[in-house]
Amino acid sequence: MWLAWTLFIIYLIGTLYLGFLGLKKTKDFSSFAIGDGDMSPWIVGITLAASTASAATFIINPGFVYVHGLAAFMHLGIACFAGILFMLFLMSYKFRRIGSENKSVTIPGWLGHRYKSKAFAVYFSIINLLSFAFLVLLVGGISIVLQNLLEISNIVALLITLFFVTTYVILGGTYAHVFTNVLQGSLMVIVSLIVIASGINLMFNNPDFWTVIAEKGTELTTLVNPSSNLYDNFFSVYISGFLIGAALVCQPHIMTKALYVKSDRDVTRYLVIFTIVYMIFSMLLLAGFWAIYAVPADALFDPSTGVFRQDLVMTKYLHQAFPDWLFTIISVVLIAAAMSTLDGLMVGLSTITANDFYMNLFGKKSIDQEVKYKSAHKVSHVVLVILAILTFLVTLNPPKLLGIFGQFGVYALVLTSLPPLLNGIFYKKLSLPTVWFFSILAIVIDIALYSYGTAWFPNSDFTFANPAVPAAIAILLTSIPALVIGYFQNRNIN
Repeated sequence: MWLAWTLFIIYLIGTLYLGFLGLKKTKDFSSFAIGDGDMSPWIVGITLAASTASAATFIINPGFVYVHGLAAFMHLGIACFAGILFMLFLMSYKFRRIGSENKSVTIPGWLGHRYKSKAFAVYFSIINLLSFAFLVLLVGGISIVLQNLLEISNIVALLITLFFVTTYVILGGTYAHVFTNVLQGSLMVIVSLIVIASGINLMFNNPDFWTVIAEKGTELTTLVNPSSNLYDNFFSVYISGFLIGAALVCQPHIMTKALYVKSDRDVTRYLVIFTIVYMIFSMLLLAGFWAIYAVPADALFDPSTGVFRQDLVMTKYLHQAFPDWLFTIISVVLIAAAMSTLDGLMVGLSTITANDFYMNLFGKKSIDQEVKYKSAHKVSHVVLVILAILTFLVTLNPPKLLGIFGQFGVYALVLTSLPPLLNGIFYKKLSLPTVWFFSILAIVIDIALYSYGTAWFPNSDFTFANPAVPAAIAILLTSIPALVIGYFQNRNIN
């Protein structure tokens, strides 16, 4: 226990120091939101990978592989990753160029400038509040690890997490996010390689490994799991995984990374670095298989309630695979992994709420840009505190499946952003009514199918319980028609 507390305190002190370094670099609201556009591609690439991976990859998603097998790995680890890469390389270059020209600091601000509509920016600032569901997932995942590592209650774990992250984000904004993510991301790579090596060793030194997995359920080793309520057909595993991975790029803490650098060449460099690092992180989902082989099934049941806890899969595997001292070190890094996304998301949400919601609705129109940014900077700090309080209240009694809860909220957010972002990047002539219609339609379709799809289409092959499936259908019914309409509107424009 003393080792756990010692390492955790060292981590806290080191991260707070990086927050103070961020404070020195943060001169105004723009630098708080996106920095000064002068960051190294290496730093941005590692930061992007750390922000994208988060608690879901390191803590939550191995549980889905444990329950649903290879199909879950192919969906979450391969198809989704392919979609993310495709969209990042497709959109990042022009997003950076347009954002640089318009001096945008957020996605809603970028859209507001591109479509020349403050109302559109305000609309997306409200939509981005759906990221709150992801905040709950991240904080809930951190709490799970902290409770096991430090033997503290959920309330204490939540207070430590939210107070700590909110403090260093208020200090240094994006620079604090980036500086801490370089530390967190580097630690994540080292630990990922250690954990992956343990799993490879387990698989190759036990010839019966896959036989034991198959004995638990033959569908666990098939590319599609017909007995799964989430991944039972090709569409739910691969097509929905690729499409939702592509859409996830529209999250505020991911796409805006393109605004951190000065040139397209830098964009290419940080995307290559991201690809390598994120590929390593994705392999951690295989821990679901390693846990099936190595962890006793009864270890995953809550002793107080008798309820199966799939969100404990990674923690229990690590405890089984490593000596206590190494388990402690790895657990601290898992906490860092979750915080690396949490801080980026909090920076994104606070800047969006301050810059695109508050200032557009309540800011004085007569004040100049510098005074406006100062006001927005102050408001962003207030928003951070409010977000922390609301997250604490919700995670006191977290949703049963944090992964599903977080996915649903984030998917709804990115679906609304995808049609206007794609059209804004690819076309010169833009129709605000068109993208506004398809943006609203996307979230309506997603919520309707997720809530009532099974009842409305009882004989359908679509697995509506998997949040990626209704989201993928919504993408096909909104983003593609929006692009087609945009094409015909622009075909005679040089």
